[in-house]
Amino acid sequence: MTDLQMGLIGLGAAAVVGVLAYNKWQEHKHRKLAETLLSARQADVLLDEPTTVVADDADGMTAGPDPGRFEPLLNPAARPNVVPAARPVPVDDDDEALPASARPARTDEERPVKTINEVTTPLYLLSPTIDYIAAIEVSEPAAAYQIREAQRAALARLGKPVHWIGFNEQEHEWEPILEEADSAYRHIRIGLQLVDRQGPVRDGDLSIFHLAMQDLATELMGFAELPLREPALRIASQLDEFCAGVDIQIGVNVISQGQVFPGTKLRALAESAGMIIDPEGRFARFDDEGRLLYVLINQETQGFSAESMRTLTTHGVTFLLDVPRVANGDRVLIQMVELARRFADALHGALVDDNRRPLSEGSIEPIRRQVVQYQTAMATRQVPAGGALACRLFS
Repeated sequence: MTDLQMGLIGLGAAAVVGVLAYNKWQEHKHRKLAETLLSARQADVLLDEPTTVVADDADGMTAGPDPGRFEPLLNPAARPNVVPAARPVPVDDDDEALPASARPARTDEERPVKTINEVTTPLYLLSPTIDYIAAIEVSEPAAAYQIREAQRAALARLGKPVHWIGFNEQEHEWEPILEEADSAYRHIRIGLQLVDRQGPVRDGDLSIFHLAMQDLATELMGFAELPLREPALRIASQLDEFCAGVDIQIGVNVISQGQVFPGTKLRALAESAGMIIDPEGRFARFDDEGRLLYVLINQETQGFSAESMRTLTTHGVTFLLDVPRVANGDRVLIQMVELARRFADALHGALVDDNRRPLSEGSIEPIRRQVVQYQTAMATRQVPAGGALACRLFS
């Protein structure tokens, strides 16, 4: 081996030793730095009180809590900006005496929001008691006009009314689907009324409705759930039989005894009793909430109108009470009979029944009891007289 080779080997060995020594020194240096950093406790933004640096009165800086900022903390006692979840507040006899300021207020954010499964469909909109209901769910909200238009041609063939409602996700409640509205719905309920005064729904109508709802769901990219048809037909038949048994109208007639009744006097008497002429040519009496109580009709062919009352004459008029469509029918009957008596006295006419027999006080009481009996049966059937369902059934 030459001197040159020996020199190169020695130089390489020295270089290796130098690299090892340098690495050892760097390792020692970084270890010391890490020990220094870890020896001082670092603040945890989740667990510790937030701190800030404030000026000291003397000559340095001190750390203290920042009163103007709140970080999210895990310690419940240190979370002044977090409102606790609302809880039911027990009410006792003394609660009414508390001033409003002493009661815990509930903001909109604290009020519980009901899901669709917790919101009951209002029975005046749809009811399984009288409707065959299709439940349609779609993935994307469908516009009201799109829902109503989709199966219009098929549904126009039905002989019974169809009612539409959708779940308003902003108001968290069911509402009628109006074709001209700007609303859109993902949860849709459509009901075919099973019975009205023309009788029960036909099997053919139920089939048309069933297929139309399936097609509607397909068109809206959703799915439809419908009850079985055979049980629905049985329900319709039974309901129609019940309705026929309580569907009565009571008429009280005021007839002339020689002289005809002038229209001007009829109008004056009716308007003084709070009656108004309706679009069907009748004088109608409504309650304070706008619900129809009874009507006054002309026994002759001509209806009442504001223009014709000056020249109209008639030999008789009839006060008519539609029992299933009026709440508290027994009391309304008594009021109607009393008004009919006043008409008879003022017009010098006679108060008679449909057989032209005079109506006495004694003859009214059995009729009143019959009204009570029928309306009690309706309430037991969960179709109270005068309610929205009854007004739909008896239409």
